[in-house]
Amino acid sequence: MSPCFIVPPELLERILRLGQAADREAALATLSIDHSIRTNRIQNAFLAAIPRRRHHLVHGGRGRPHRTIFDAHHRTDVHATTVLRAEGQPPCSDEDANHAYDGLGDTYRFFWEALSRDSIDDAGLPLLGEVHFGRNYDNAFWDGERMMFGDGDGRLFKIGGFVRALDVIGHELCHGVTQSTLNLLYTGQPGALNESISDVFGSLVKQYRRGQTAADSDWLIGEDLLGPAVRGVALRSLRAPGTAFEGDLQPAHMRDYRVTSSDNGGVHLNSGIPNHAFYLAATALGGYAWEKAGRIWYHTLVVGAVPPDAHFHTFAQATLRTAGVLFGVASEEWRAVAEAWVRVGVLSAAQLG
Repeated sequence: MSPCFIVPPELLERILRLGQAADREAALATLSIDHSIRTNRIQNAFLAAIPRRRHHLVHGGRGRPHRTIFDAHHRTDVHATTVLRAEGQPPCSDEDANHAYDGLGDTYRFFWEALSRDSIDDAGLPLLGEVHFGRNYDNAFWDGERMMFGDGDGRLFKIGGFVRALDVIGHELCHGVTQSTLNLLYTGQPGALNESISDVFGSLVKQYRRGQTAADSDWLIGEDLLGPAVRGVALRSLRAPGTAFEGDLQPAHMRDYRVTSSDNGGVHLNSGIPNHAFYLAATALGGYAWEKAGRIWYHTLVVGAVPPDAHFHTFAQATLRTAGVLFGVASEEWRAVAEAWVRVGVLSAAQLG
């Protein structure tokens, strides 16, 4: 699987066009690293995952996470080997490592306690993270094996912001969940679904940690992450796609779907459409979003028979089938999901019969 980055490239590209000289330099440095990672890490991450899966059951699982946080020492070319904190150890002197450790644990607990999933692969897979990846690197990503955290440069993104953003950690680890379930292609509509699923569960991880209902949630991804050079409140908004930061082009409806050759066919842009559908379903149902809407989305991942090349329409129909199985066809839950997909233009009332 291609590495999945939390920061949409259009935000960094906007800085390249409109930012101050130092900010343009930081954006270009991050985009250059991202490009290098995309071209060099895909095969390496796949090969590295094979031996790791052979023996991970001895480390934990069944409600017990197994976390290891490494120090990347600002390198980007190899996986780090210096351990800052391992499972069960007390907090260390590196606060970024402690935040990463806690965020991995909060994400594990959400999937275990709310959805009965045992880590990324549902078999107790150890959770690995690297802090201090790159120098002033303005991004974070899941590379198919580890969660990688840049420090931020203090202008585009706050220093230490990525390790403190629980929704970012939940988002990136959920790419691993999607990889082990649907294995969606990372391009076009399947890629936008991939990004949306991570946004949905990244938001739910944060809501679960805070004990928030759907009505209480801010429905933002990357809240309190942006630095002074980026005007806005977050990276994405599920409540109001296209409003998270100045220049945010995310659509909330299929009539505004963006056809583009950049960003793997606009995977970060067009994820706004299924994102908003989930928000509409969750807020219509009320209460804790993971109990109904989240449960429907999750069971669609694991038993929904969604193909890797699924488009929005295919996934929407699968969520309706799942809602019917879990709660009954024409139930309140089924109707909320159906209405949500209609309101974003993915399904029509006529298609629902």
